[in-house]
Amino acid sequence: MNKYKDNDIDVDIFVIGGGINGCGIARDAVGRGLSVELAEMNDLASATSSASTKLFHGGLRYLEYWKVRLVREALIEREILLKAMPHISWPMRFVLPYHKNIRFDVDTPTSKVLNILMPWLKGRRPSWLIRLGLFLYDNLGGRDFLEGTKAIDLPNSRVGEPLKNKFIKAFEYSDCWIEDSRLVILNARDAEIRGAKINVRTKVISAEQSNGIWHLTLQSLKDNTTRIVKARLIVNAGGPWVEDIIQNTVRLNSSEGVRLVRGSHLITKKLYDHDKCYFFQGEDGRIIFTIPYETDFTLIGTTDVEHSDLSIKPECTTEEKNYLMNFASEYLELKVTDDDIIKTYSGVRPLYNENASSASAATRDYVLSIDNTLGAPILNVFGGKITTYRKLSENALDKISKILPSVGLSWTAGIPLPGGDFDIQDLENLINKLLKKYNFLSHKWAIRLIKAYGTDAFDLLGNAKTDKDLGLNFGATLTEREVLWLITKEYAQTADDIIWRRSKLGLRLSDKEIHILSEWINNNLTK
Repeated sequence: MNKYKDNDIDVDIFVIGGGINGCGIARDAVGRGLSVELAEMNDLASATSSASTKLFHGGLRYLEYWKVRLVREALIEREILLKAMPHISWPMRFVLPYHKNIRFDVDTPTSKVLNILMPWLKGRRPSWLIRLGLFLYDNLGGRDFLEGTKAIDLPNSRVGEPLKNKFIKAFEYSDCWIEDSRLVILNARDAEIRGAKINVRTKVISAEQSNGIWHLTLQSLKDNTTRIVKARLIVNAGGPWVEDIIQNTVRLNSSEGVRLVRGSHLITKKLYDHDKCYFFQGEDGRIIFTIPYETDFTLIGTTDVEHSDLSIKPECTTEEKNYLMNFASEYLELKVTDDDIIKTYSGVRPLYNENASSASAATRDYVLSIDNTLGAPILNVFGGKITTYRKLSENALDKISKILPSVGLSWTAGIPLPGGDFDIQDLENLINKLLKKYNFLSHKWAIRLIKAYGTDAFDLLGNAKTDKDLGLNFGATLTEREVLWLITKEYAQTADDIIWRRSKLGLRLSDKEIHILSEWINNNLTK
């Protein structure tokens, strides 16, 4: 219920941007008793939030930059988030092979100190330093059920089999996987369930203040109609477009901005047969991950490349592709080639611009800045990482509470997202329960549904007795019943929304099947 609304106000908070920060803030705000509306000019999670490396992690390498608070906050968040979304997030083990030629990024504070105190290392990371970093990583945030670090003798371990013989030892530690775009969708859905209004393919074309109230002009990109929404406060969570919103939508004179860094990834054929990830460190000081992906594939990423022009769609360049293939091939016994690549994807990370010397050195921390110089308040959100989105949202509401009185207390820690109301240890039991109730499902089909929808999978399937009750099967177990769920409850409007952001079924559907799905959506959405 809106505690502040009067006849001249539509909402307390208007959020611009439907990525993880915008949807996270909208959910937190409406749960604290504020009225909220959100607009995303494309699909939810259509930019940075669906192009991540898909990890909830503390950021082991940030310890070299002495970002202890950032790492600690992220490590604490890992398990809070795991408990709230056990269907779309789960623990993973990471293997960090060690070799004497592993080097630092030369710009890290740690490397500079060691170059002075131990110049004979010549930029190399000694084994004892990695052990120390992993000890801190295990203990900074505490762990309820994630395993700690252990050493591995690679020649006598299954995880050593895909690696070159020169790697003799490794360290294994815990982090977590997250279905990044589904995380955004479920935050938006929960916000709407609690009373927020969520608009997709709706652009804020201008925002002007009058008597301390924002008047935002919204344009539907489907039919070009416009309407005006009046709000007490704007949250600018535009991600890569946050600076453009400041300068061109709100027309605010501000020196704050973002540094746009492109991160590219490769999806390849399955490169090895175990379920653990590799953390590879390069002689150039950078790191990449190779991660088991969607059962039958491997994900390799990421790069850090300046991306100055938002009008140019982020795409994996030939140079980035070769860099990732060669980087992984320095570790893997079988060379990664073009023939292994199934798909590439790229996203632009809007890092807070603090004039760091390189893209890799730019901070992954977030900055929240409230500006009232135009006569009405706007909260600009700079930077951040997916692991700390909930804390970012919580801190944003703390700032907003100084402007809008009687904002409720923080509440999101431990509160499950839709479908996540079960214990993480009960995942297999939930899959078996679904199989028992809907005995026409295959085991892989049941796993996919539970890992996408959790307990909501039962609502999605409803009273179906056979697969025929689910309507047309578009392929890869995607049925008409599921597509209708995604359209009516998860804001999907196109085939791409469904096969790349609500799922990754685009990896399994043929061009013909995708065309049939697209035609079905066009025919049914226009009715």
